[in-house]
Amino acid sequence: MKTNRYDSLSDNELLENYYQSKHPQWIGILLERYTLLLLGVCMKYLKNEDEAKDAVQQVFLKVLIEVAKYKIDFFKSCLYRVANNHCLMKLRSQQGKYTQELKEETAIEQHETDRNDLLTNEKTYSLLEESVDELNLEQKQCVTLFYLEKKSYQQITEATGFNLMQVKSHIQNGKRNLRVLLGKKLKQRQQN
Repeated sequence: MKTNRYDSLSDNELLENYYQSKHPQWIGILLERYTLLLLGVCMKYLKNEDEAKDAVQQVFLKVLIEVAKYKIDFFKSCLYRVANNHCLMKLRSQQGKYTQELKEETAIEQHETDRNDLLTNEKTYSLLEESVDELNLEQKQCVTLFYLEKKSYQQITEATGFNLMQVKSHIQNGKRNLRVLLGKKLKQRQQN
């Protein structure tokens, strides 16, 4: 194993030499000391050697900037914190890109589905209109007022003269009959 003439100096001594001389070689010695540790931290998060190596370089630059601005007391923990934050931000960024791509793909698929649904819905709506016309007069009137005109039960009782129980009954029976009629029509259309 290669020994360095500065191996005997502690992290704090190297930092103190930097703060006194402002010469980046002292930080370089510290960074070299922790390169493998830093690479391991970045690999843990990024799971890709090339990305981890790039991250190490980015962390080195950030540490050089921080050391010049702030007094660092514990270099190793500072280095770990910067590496940890850098990797988390990178992962969030990648997540954001992935999420955006997924949203774009989903939007395209949804547009196709919406277009197909619109055609299907237009045909279904036409069958639904036919089915509503086949309901008895009371059910047709209450269903139309409730679902199409968005009237409340009270408004329907006032408009039709039916009592509240009759309105609810006509709507419920009308809805059930519509489902049956529409089901038959859809089945017939599929068979043709």
